[in-house]
Amino acid sequence: MHANAPLTVEGRRRLVERIDSGWTITAAAEAANVSRQTASKWWNRWLEEGEVGLVDRLSRPHRSPRRTRRKVEKRIVGLRRRRKLGPARIGGIVGVPTSTVHAVLVRYGLNRLEWMDRLSGQVIRRIETSYCGELAHVDVKKQAIVPPGGGHRIHGRQNTNNGSMGKQGRGYVCVHAMVDAYSRLAYTEILGNENAEDCVAFLGRAVAWFADHGIHIERILSDNGNGYRSFAWRDLCAELGIVHSRIKPRHPYTNGKVERFNRTLRDEWAWARLYRSDAERARALDRWIHDYNHHRHHTAIGGPPISRVNDLPEHYI
Repeated sequence: MHANAPLTVEGRRRLVERIDSGWTITAAAEAANVSRQTASKWWNRWLEEGEVGLVDRLSRPHRSPRRTRRKVEKRIVGLRRRRKLGPARIGGIVGVPTSTVHAVLVRYGLNRLEWMDRLSGQVIRRIETSYCGELAHVDVKKQAIVPPGGGHRIHGRQNTNNGSMGKQGRGYVCVHAMVDAYSRLAYTEILGNENAEDCVAFLGRAVAWFADHGIHIERILSDNGNGYRSFAWRDLCAELGIVHSRIKPRHPYTNGKVERFNRTLRDEWAWARLYRSDAERARALDRWIHDYNHHRHHTAIGGPPISRVNDLPEHYI
């Protein structure tokens, strides 16, 4: 039923009941504020089909003789999934108009590359939530340590690979992140490892941080890292009343919200400036995550993440 329909299913039922009780079709139509033709349509459907006849029908035609042939559609879909081509290039290969290719891609849900897994070409099933805390995504992103004085982005790869500077800069730090699926509010910490000890410690602090923002985490989704499969992680989740789920192996897009956050973290924090030490980069994280949560416009939600959290004055600092 479209948004401007004058009659709901219940309104149609009242309409036919009035006619059935002796009202004329014209009188019943006037009472329902619809045309006589509309009242007659629902009356006839009710006589033929009963209650089922009062439900909206699909507007799609029974036959579409001019629809693109199935064989051509299959080829268009195959090119989209295998080669990730756009409508114009696919149209040139298949020999159909660009508009036809686009219509086929829309029909199969492939019209946006961001909706597809880059490796398999399959459409990613989006996880939808309706309130803060219903689901949180967790993950760890490794970042190469910035050696004292700066790394290869400042001095060049030859100097950092062959000199002592390269030896000092070897290794990684682990950026642990938890992202609320509904609001995209994020909490991060830089830790030395992604083992069970660090993962569990991070979980406790992250849940407490979200609680300070009025968000009670009910369920957590993670990958299959050792830290997330440990008994200590399981026990803390049980203690906090959190249901823990893990993604299917080799399906990282299931944890897509935090994976996308990790990419933003890399582009806008880790690689955004030329840092001269790891400590300098670490200090910049706190400011960046504040801007991300409170000021950065998130295209998926139409504003900063904090805008989807309860409107508490102390959150807008």
